[in-house]
Amino acid sequence: MTTDCDNARALLVGGKYTIVLCRGDDIVLSVERGVKPLITFIESGADLRGYSAADKVVGKAAALLYAYMGVTALYANVMSAAAKRVCERCGIAAKYEILADKIINRRGDDICPMEKATADIDDPVVALYAIKERLKSM
Repeated sequence: MTTDCDNARALLVGGKYTIVLCRGDDIVLSVERGVKPLITFIESGADLRGYSAADKVVGKAAALLYAYMGVTALYANVMSAAAKRVCERCGIAAKYEILADKIINRRGDDICPMEKATADIDDPVVALYAIKERLKSM
């Protein structure tokens, strides 16, 4: 039997999307990069509790946002060890292709700024505000 997470993963791997959320026949897609689409989903007020998600890269910041959204399963092409711990702690079933020590910024010369913003944060609500503040300063 195919799960919502399997469906989300198939759309992510087979298409141009960066994020796919599925719950039954309801599918939410994004082609935006980073945590921006997650912030957009949250700010839209969409109720995504119980959805499964597939994402290209999931670091701790993204994992905390997925926890805030209430997703129940998460697949990532690349997931950081810190993101895996967030998923375990928040009851999100996590699958990944590559488990990375950390997520690197787009230039490849430092840690991702969103990872830095959430390094000492474990609460999804606190993380949301920290991530929004970091985005404002970029």
